[in-house]
Amino acid sequence: MASDSPEQHWSNAEEKIMEATYRALLEHGYASLSISRIADELDKSKATIYYHYDTKDDLLVAFLEFAVDRFEETIDTETGNEPAEDLDHIIEKLLPLQPDEEQLQLQAVLVGLRSQAVTNEVFREQFTQIDKRLAATIRGIVDRGIDTGIFRDVESSRVAEHILATVNGAMYGRATTNRHSAAAAARVSLASYIDSELRRRS
Repeated sequence: MASDSPEQHWSNAEEKIMEATYRALLEHGYASLSISRIADELDKSKATIYYHYDTKDDLLVAFLEFAVDRFEETIDTETGNEPAEDLDHIIEKLLPLQPDEEQLQLQAVLVGLRSQAVTNEVFREQFTQIDKRLAATIRGIVDRGIDTGIFRDVESSRVAEHILATVNGAMYGRATTNRHSAAAAARVSLASYIDSELRRRS
């Protein structure tokens, strides 16, 4: 079951399984992923994985939570006391302007997993929690900017949802079409929205 809290503790064995799952997803994608291929990446038997997870879907649900935990840890480490810079940073992390090959592969993997949420209630719940956590992270940065006077006094929840919807839409388009410039155009449009919606005018 997904958790609203990022305070999930992962054992060393679970972390190794998650890292092997990540490598297998990048290499094979969701459609061709199997426990056998994850076990190959882990260099262990399938029994090692089944000791922790009953099915592939159980493993992938855990993988999604692990990925968000690590993302939030990175954001906490890399952001500071400058809300405007922190907001730019998290958007670049979520939707790189010039992604490298691994970032493109990862986005394709996440879009493939998200598509399962259309018919899989467990995946739907997990992506619901993921979006809630990401929106809360963005909202927290916007609130800090309002409190310090960097940003105008806006409804931070609305702004956070707009940013997240734009990022998710652009990520989906980048992963499922050949419109390579569309995601970059969305980033430019998002920067314009943030500037007009949040920035104080001198």
